[in-house]
Amino acid sequence: MIQVKNLTKKYGGRTVLNIPELVISKGQSFGLVGNNGAGKTTFFNLVLDLIRPTTGEVINKGIPVHKSEDWKPFTSAFIDDSFLIGYLTPEEYFYFIGELRGQNKADIDRFLENYKEFFNDEVLGQKKYIRDLSKGNQKKVGLVAALIGNPDVIILDEPFANLDPTTQIRLKKLIKDLANREDKTLLISSHDLGHITEVTDRIVVLDKGDIVKDIETNPQTLKELEQFFTV
Repeated sequence: MIQVKNLTKKYGGRTVLNIPELVISKGQSFGLVGNNGAGKTTFFNLVLDLIRPTTGEVINKGIPVHKSEDWKPFTSAFIDDSFLIGYLTPEEYFYFIGELRGQNKADIDRFLENYKEFFNDEVLGQKKYIRDLSKGNQKKVGLVAALIGNPDVIILDEPFANLDPTTQIRLKKLIKDLANREDKTLLISSHDLGHITEVTDRIVVLDKGDIVKDIETNPQTLKELEQFFTV
């Protein structure tokens, strides 16, 4: 589904990402972990063509992302609140994203019915602009918007950050349900090693832009990761 070839990103002569080769298979739930500055968000930005690589390329479903936009209809993401439109209400934002993805208002209303528990009566019907919501509720809006249009590839950067414990549990279930679908490819980063090992079947560890571990998750993965980051 996603191929990386000779991918590097440099700023001012300093290499912040260096991935010679990486393949993320269709239907895989792929986790990315690393300390601050490891290159996680840089990698996702390159996958989404938000920044250009210094060398190499990212290929999404056979399409080089920096040469064509044909990958966009089947790919979605929520990286940070810059993806949101603060002067819209959540409903207006969902309808806007839906229109971009070929969904009408009725389609979105039906879609949102599935996320009432996730929103916990704190997002819809509040007559608030997104900018006036709490950070956690803004995050809920962005996460759910990333699922509009039934995308094949879903990229989530630190999805558990700023969420209360109840919402984190609900989000884990949501991600697990998506991961169980063979047509969905998930790319998720997180600083929470416990959460990421629960919702992914493969984890790559980045350190200063380099891949230093690439493991299939198993009952010992959390302990292995904790040992790695303790050294």
